[in-house]
Amino acid sequence: MIISFNIEYRTRWGEELAVTVSCMGNVVKIPLATKDGIKWSGTFRGAVRPGGEVSYYYSVYLYGKETRREFVQTRRVITNSHAGEHVFNVYDSWKDIPQMRLFYSSPFTEVFMKHEKAETPVTTNSELVIKAYCPYIPKNCVPRICGNQEALGNWDTAAAPDMNPTALPEYEIRLDLDKVKFPVEYKFILFDTSKNEVECWEENPNRYISDSFVKPGETTVISDRYVNFNLAEWRAAGVAIPVFSIRTEDGFGVGDFHDLRKMADWAKATGQRIIQLLPVNDTTATHTWRDSYPYNGISVYALNPIYIHLDSLGTVPARIRKKFDKMKEELNACPQIDFDKVIKAKEEYVKEAYKANGARVMAGDSYKAFFERNREWLEPYALFCVLRDRYNTSDFRQWGKYASFDRKLVSSLPAADADVRAQMDYHCFVQYHLDRQLLDAAEYAHSCGIVLKGDIPIGINPCSVEAWTEGRYFNLNSQAGAPPDDFAADGQNWGFPTYNWDEMEKDNYAWWRKRFAKMSEYFDAYRIDHILGFFRIWSIPTEYVHGLMGHFSPALPLSREEIESFGLVFDEELFTTPHVTHESLECYVGGDAEKVVKAFLKFDAKSGIYRFRKECDTQRKLLQYVAGHPELGFEKKTLDGVMRLMCNVLFLRDSVQTDRFHPRIDSYKEEAYRKLLDEQGKKAFGRLYENFFYHRHNDFWREQAMKKLPMLTESTSMLACGEDLGMIPGCVPEVMKSLQILSLEIQRMPKQFGIEFDSPACYPYTSVCTISTHDTSTLRGWWKEDAAKTQRFYNNVLGHWGDAPLEASGALCKEVVKMHLKSKSVFCILTLQDWLSMDEQVRCKDIDMERINEPANPNHYWRYRMHVTVEELLANEGMNGNILRMIKESGRL
Repeated sequence: MIISFNIEYRTRWGEELAVTVSCMGNVVKIPLATKDGIKWSGTFRGAVRPGGEVSYYYSVYLYGKETRREFVQTRRVITNSHAGEHVFNVYDSWKDIPQMRLFYSSPFTEVFMKHEKAETPVTTNSELVIKAYCPYIPKNCVPRICGNQEALGNWDTAAAPDMNPTALPEYEIRLDLDKVKFPVEYKFILFDTSKNEVECWEENPNRYISDSFVKPGETTVISDRYVNFNLAEWRAAGVAIPVFSIRTEDGFGVGDFHDLRKMADWAKATGQRIIQLLPVNDTTATHTWRDSYPYNGISVYALNPIYIHLDSLGTVPARIRKKFDKMKEELNACPQIDFDKVIKAKEEYVKEAYKANGARVMAGDSYKAFFERNREWLEPYALFCVLRDRYNTSDFRQWGKYASFDRKLVSSLPAADADVRAQMDYHCFVQYHLDRQLLDAAEYAHSCGIVLKGDIPIGINPCSVEAWTEGRYFNLNSQAGAPPDDFAADGQNWGFPTYNWDEMEKDNYAWWRKRFAKMSEYFDAYRIDHILGFFRIWSIPTEYVHGLMGHFSPALPLSREEIESFGLVFDEELFTTPHVTHESLECYVGGDAEKVVKAFLKFDAKSGIYRFRKECDTQRKLLQYVAGHPELGFEKKTLDGVMRLMCNVLFLRDSVQTDRFHPRIDSYKEEAYRKLLDEQGKKAFGRLYENFFYHRHNDFWREQAMKKLPMLTESTSMLACGEDLGMIPGCVPEVMKSLQILSLEIQRMPKQFGIEFDSPACYPYTSVCTISTHDTSTLRGWWKEDAAKTQRFYNNVLGHWGDAPLEASGALCKEVVKMHLKSKSVFCILTLQDWLSMDEQVRCKDIDMERINEPANPNHYWRYRMHVTVEELLANEGMNGNILRMIKESGRL
């Protein structure tokens, strides 16, 4: 097979083009040549069996380094339809991100608009192949090519030939050159096969091909024909529900992967097309309820054993079955998840199933294929689990000689210790079943016309497999979090290490690409948790607890000269040391001031302020000191005040460039701001603060994101959705729009300054809208939180007169849901709680029981569980019919 590649691309001085070709498992880069810096060409020769494929993409290089790659989420494919050596002359143009990128993602190509691929028989060696990208083709339609000759129907739409889906969303038509008369004029049309009539024509002028491209006896491929038909905007609805929250009649006190099949049944019955989940990775660090936090995974690949469906593990002895049937009944009756009991019971059952079936399963071809396919991460993960349980901690720093990972451990330790090998096999057995069950759930959802949307956490557990095996990728001396926002006034400290992006860049973010690839095995869409982390992360030194003491990283901290250029006289010691005086003590700890002074402080007569003693001069030290001196007897309220007192500074010193400084977030709210700055100083500080947080880093952070996000979002065909809430720099919406990453829109959290409630009617099409999330209260919960705000929403948004009711009735909830369904957002994905809020008979009586997470509480117990079973929902034809009707009326079906 010989392929002659031809592409027009105007390069700049020093730039060169190359085409990367994948063929029969081999990848080769072919430099292209040019005479004028515009027209580039090169040749590939390879043995490709008939029916085999060659895929490729073009890149730009500058002095040997790839600086730009075309849009690769959709493959360019040439199928070898000839025996023997045959020449293909391919004429391409550069592929940028297409106008409607979401239609090129797997939810559309594999589910929503899937059309069966077809093979076109070849009857001649002289061919003209015309390719077209048609991503938006409704199920009952087919693209056709209609033109000025018999082979193209002579402009008769009924006689025009169908385009064949060869590599969706790419279609092609193969024409016998001997029957083609040049020039060729044509247009693409959309033909409705159910009505046997044309749905629409493309609106651009006729397309044209001269005979200057073609050579007899060879195949000429005319590529890059983007087609956009003028169709109504496609929109859909979906449901958000954590796997652990699903309640079914055959569950085991917690939702599992098998339960997703029934959720798909309910979604289908109500006209929904997507099920959004929280992260499903293994979080088993303590074997207690503290592992309920789904964003604290110990592995970015392994699935959480708590989601395993026990009945799919094979038979177990009758006495075991009887015992667990009774436990199942007790656990299923719990209104919320009892993680401690569920974890213990499921682990006990799985071990019994492993004893009974493990050897047989692991001897099978299916298990062996799974093991080899995942071996790179699976064996280190299994060993991590063994050592975690042996040392009774996931903190690998406490594992003695195993604290530092060595790849040889994976083979040498189990080889020397048969018990270790057996335990590793057990964990691999569990992952095999989890993999099969989640794949089965995804395939079943597809059969219902539904896709699963996953969630990629921004961070990893500092005591995780990846921190142990690939520590170079992480800054283990800092903690990721979030600055103050509506979720947490003091900011958030997630406890995750921040990423060493410089190290990750060295191998083109291979760690992330492998992570995305694994996720794409189960999901067609994903939510990028805290997408701001790819621009910058909120980094908190490990010696502090409060998110208030963090700063953005990477960042451009200020020098003394820059600070003073804003008109602020910079007193380094005064502005960077906690301002502790009699007045500030009174402000933060009230009547316990004297007690606090005695326990933690010493007076500095020279400066006239108190200093924290060395043994408790950071928040971590303070907590450790208090833990070691229980006789102090401080109440939590007082300790919180002391911790806040440590944050009473105007600037934070940068840990790397120690002569540069970050203004402390929200420091204008502190007592130090009021006492240390006069009116002129406050104005100067305000100018500096606004410039630093809203202008200084915009271009810098844009560059950081554009290094990472294009490569990662194009590494799979999944649809990318970003969680872009919080303190949003101006560059974020620009980057997301350019990469067509769907944004997240929440009415009560508007992104435009000065607006209290957003308008769903104004949401961008490339967005996901919702009423509430796992991090917020539900619609009904929010209604009760702030009576004054609810009143304004009731009058100004819903348009009602008079006083707002104390609770949101089903009718009011229905108004809000309708408003969101009618939005322009391509997806309206509501939590299950908000869907059920419309039905007075079905919804939960206890509003507070519906809350999933409280971000301000780092020790929150994630235990929300549906108050009704999915089977009961499926049987409620009245409610399901109402939801289906609303979705239809909104144009989302």
